[in-house]
Amino acid sequence: MDLLSAAYGAASEDEADGTPAPSWVDTGLPSVAPPPPKRPRWGPTPYPPPPPLPALQPQPAPPLAAPASGRYVSKRERALLAASQAPTGSEVPLPPPTATEFSPVLGSLTDSNIRPDILRSLRCQPKYGSTNSLPSKLSVSLTSHTKAVNCVDWSPSHGHLLASAGMDHTVHIWNVWNNGNTSARVLKHHAAAVKDVRWSYHQPVLLSGGFDCSSRLVDAEVGKEIREFKEDQPVEVIKFNPSNSNLFLSGGSKGSLRLWDIRTGLATKEFNRSLGTILDIEFSADGKQFISSTDTTRSNVSENTIIVWDILRQVPLSNQIYTEAFTCPCVRYHPYEASFVAQSNGNYIAIFSARPPFKLNKYTRFEGHGVWGFPIKCSFSLSGRELASGSSDGSIYFYDYKSSKLLRKIQAFKEACTYVAYHPVIPNVIASCGWTGEISVFE
Repeated sequence: MDLLSAAYGAASEDEADGTPAPSWVDTGLPSVAPPPPKRPRWGPTPYPPPPPLPALQPQPAPPLAAPASGRYVSKRERALLAASQAPTGSEVPLPPPTATEFSPVLGSLTDSNIRPDILRSLRCQPKYGSTNSLPSKLSVSLTSHTKAVNCVDWSPSHGHLLASAGMDHTVHIWNVWNNGNTSARVLKHHAAAVKDVRWSYHQPVLLSGGFDCSSRLVDAEVGKEIREFKEDQPVEVIKFNPSNSNLFLSGGSKGSLRLWDIRTGLATKEFNRSLGTILDIEFSADGKQFISSTDTTRSNVSENTIIVWDILRQVPLSNQIYTEAFTCPCVRYHPYEASFVAQSNGNYIAIFSARPPFKLNKYTRFEGHGVWGFPIKCSFSLSGRELASGSSDGSIYFYDYKSSKLLRKIQAFKEACTYVAYHPVIPNVIASCGWTGEISVFE
């Protein structure tokens, strides 16, 4: 009763002052804010509606105190503590761009200043029939690499562009038949020698792999790196999947084969079989199988030198295809027939069936050129009727695929010619490179 008297006594003092007691006191509900010391007087007019509340402004939470030593700290409390100690701001600041994020613009990537006859040929559909003429004369010589060139690759979507990967840590993009400056871009994203480079099938995007244990995807138009794919091994060879250009396969010096997705930057599959250095890989036309060639150093050299893999099941379909004691620095599928070839360090090219049991053709092989331990590559023409190969003597050898007869030999360099690549549209054009750092295009 004393408490009630004190409470109503306080109310009566307010009424005596002319201020009625607020109605929320009688409800017994807790107040959201302390009442003002003085209430306005009631007038004869009805009580007006309350004004709209002002928009609440977010206030930074006070920093949490560090927990006492010895007390258990929950995961939620640790997260709150870390958030309270983080610097305030609308978003996390991005790291400053590196000096090699963009490549210098040296020349044009367009086809507006190239030879008219080449331009007409580029705008025609590829001719898959017999060429009736082999490349014979030097068309363009490209000399900007300061060390040996490991690989050249024509752009399928922009046929006037050629990419090259060099031991000088750079990737060059060439506007081959440009009447002005043939060097369009010099990409310096790698920190070590670049071993392989590949164009995307449908857009001017370059993928390169090198000895800095990474593969890098670069927008060729602006020279900006799109994504980096880090590995635990130097990258020896890379290939896009022909049925899905978002996937590419990489092989390295530790024998690991990985299938990557360029959209996520993650490896979706890995093919492990305790292999040696991966020398070359080649997809089938449908992208469901691929061939790997390995530098096997163990005693059972007849196993795992050439392996045909199933992409979906991640298992080898056969690993006893090539039983001779030579490694093969190059494997290539025929563009139309169910066969593939392998460049052997025995100084010849062997032919295999592309269907199980992947038998070796014992009656036909391509001989005359030299390999002698160099990473000599070969390439099929558009029609598949000719096979071209580099050679340790610096020449390019052209063979008839059906008869294995040597058709022509042209001198490309003074030292070893390690790589040859037929043009994807113009049938009688081939690019080559070698240890001299020079690139030669013949037509």
